[in-house]
Amino acid sequence: MAMAALETKTFAWHDGMLLGYAPMDAVHEEFVLQIDVLLRAPAPAILDALDALAVHAREHFSDEEAWMAETDFPARACHVAEHAAVLTSIEGVRRRVAAGEAEAARRLARALADWFPGHADYLDAPLAQWICKRRLGGTPVVVRRRIPASDPVVNA
Repeated sequence: MAMAALETKTFAWHDGMLLGYAPMDAVHEEFVLQIDVLLRAPAPAILDALDALAVHAREHFSDEEAWMAETDFPARACHVAEHAAVLTSIEGVRRRVAAGEAEAARRLARALADWFPGHADYLDAPLAQWICKRRLGGTPVVVRRRIPASDPVVNA
């Protein structure tokens, strides 16, 4: 029963997630897509979807960490620590899925869907603003056209 409930969940990108630094927004949109793919993957495709998410997460976090280093972002340590914790979780779940616990991947996807908006708001948004100030001389202007009225993880 729990498996069926998780499979009906989706996680969709929307303008409310925009931060105003286009390279970061693009990588975030892909991250949301990877989480959604994992949430909805049929059982035989779960390990492949989890592996794709792991590859994306490593590249995504590496990009952000490079931006932090290049711009001397002051709140770097906390941000990097969160990235490391997520990667550790993904690797641990991958071992469990490989051992036959496919449901662990769906729980991870739901946890990431719950975690990501807060991470983006409290750690990535300040980084996006910092980068724009350093590189462009001002904070980003973000135009949000479509913002969902409720939780970004919705029933399909």
